[in-house]
Amino acid sequence: MLHLLLASLLFLMELNCENLFDCRHDEGKNDTEFLPEGSHKWTPARYWHKQNQIARAILAAPELPALVALCEVENDSVMYDLTRRSMLRNLDYRFFITSSADERGIDVALIYQPYKFRPLNYNVFRTDMSKLGNPTRDILYVSGRVESGDTLHVLVVHAPSKAGKGKEGYMMRERVCRRVIDVTDSIRSCSPHAHIVVMGDFNENAGEASLRFLQQQQLHAVTAQAEGRNGARGTYRFRGKWEHIDHILVSTSLLPKVRQTFIVDAPFMLEPDEKYGGVRPARMYMGPRYNRNGMSDHLPLVLTLDYM
Repeated sequence: MLHLLLASLLFLMELNCENLFDCRHDEGKNDTEFLPEGSHKWTPARYWHKQNQIARAILAAPELPALVALCEVENDSVMYDLTRRSMLRNLDYRFFITSSADERGIDVALIYQPYKFRPLNYNVFRTDMSKLGNPTRDILYVSGRVESGDTLHVLVVHAPSKAGKGKEGYMMRERVCRRVIDVTDSIRSCSPHAHIVVMGDFNENAGEASLRFLQQQQLHAVTAQAEGRNGARGTYRFRGKWEHIDHILVSTSLLPKVRQTFIVDAPFMLEPDEKYGGVRPARMYMGPRYNRNGMSDHLPLVLTLDYM
């Protein structure tokens, strides 16, 4: 009975991988700290351990996700290694990835299982950051047919961070969100009741300005209250406070199909927060200090949709 129930659901995951870099320099990108001779001493052994930690995080979901939106991945070779050479190698995941103008060379990607999601269209949308700041990550758009026959439109987003940016950072995040609305409005102009999912790291909680703007445009932040089973009360923890800065938003047409949202916080993804108490995501680096037991400073976020 449980197997039949799981088979009726579509599992979607979002995860910020926190610096999933390879060990080679990409010309024109500021990735030197993630080289063997760099400050992080990023060796092939550490790289492959990171790959398998990300794979373990995906496999820790109660059901294998049909779609996984990934933030902070460096390039297509990293994605090839994740889907074809890591612990995921026998699961037939395929991927799409952007190639943005981000100075560090980090991008967003979508991995998918082709027997659960058959791609129909793919595009990349750039956000104009002139007069505001450095270029940011592009928005990835993929549409596809799911097993029920419905078409699902998926956007993957990684908005600029708050770190040291103040008002300028807010304006940059707002501009990214307005670009998201441009894309979703275009989809709806062709299909008014389109099923749309927007996933990613927005660097804002649901009550903050940019996320409020998205929700005013009929995109619902259904994961804003998601929690884990092992102490996680958000996907990210800053100075002892859990935050929901990773989101999965759905169009109004998908709200009746939302079954459940939760955070995957398996014990291997967590560590004690010695300063503030409780637990926090176990990141792979604290400054230059390497933590072999780490995975990312974010936790995976899951949405299940009922497609019976």
